[in-house]
Amino acid sequence: MKKILLLLFLIISPGLLLAQLPRNLLKSTERVSTFDEYDGSLYMKMRYKESSVIDEKSGTFDAKLKYNIFTDALEYNQGSKFFEVVKSPTIHARIDGDYFYYCNFKSTRGLKRDGYYVLVELNDKYRIYKRFTLKIKEPSQNTLTQIEEAGQLKMITTYFVEEDGMIMELPMNKKDMLATFSDKENELKEYLKKEKIRLKKEEDLIRLVARYNALKSADSSPSQSLLSNVTRRD
Repeated sequence: MKKILLLLFLIISPGLLLAQLPRNLLKSTERVSTFDEYDGSLYMKMRYKESSVIDEKSGTFDAKLKYNIFTDALEYNQGSKFFEVVKSPTIHARIDGDYFYYCNFKSTRGLKRDGYYVLVELNDKYRIYKRFTLKIKEPSQNTLTQIEEAGQLKMITTYFVEEDGMIMELPMNKKDMLATFSDKENELKEYLKKEKIRLKKEEDLIRLVARYNALKSADSSPSQSLLSNVTRRD
């Protein structure tokens, strides 16, 4: 999978030689200090990582980036100045093995779902992405001890299947997953049991979607859409 994603990056990149990230691909921003006293982090990973930024119009550039979950931005630091990579569907980034794409998706109900998504599976018919959000718990006072408890930040990972710009959230428990793909419920129930699929494991989630796609493709009158007949979840 990593090799496939890397190949995709090389195909869309006009050149293989890396250069410094140009200013026109950056937007000035400020450091978020609101949550400095909270436990946890605004970032997917705390340290800046060696990264590649691919602008489909001008080339591939190297930089040290980190993903700010709160602002949904690829953050770049230069001395005391903070920047973020311009949010555009034609500008992508690879950070420590994760491939970030800024996407203008819509839900199955037509609602806008713009933002950064990490590509984890590439198929001729569909793609699987994951997206990071923050669960924020505000500071509070313990009623028993009267001690002030710090606020908390927790990263939440949500998976989506995408087809032709439309996305649907993938449930992370068996009951909801079978209800979502109810047109193949019996077959998938058997597959889950036989293969000992654990939906919270990324590789297993990918396998289950692939199995569902195979089942639909084997129908006597296969649907042209993977997301047809599914129970909507947005």
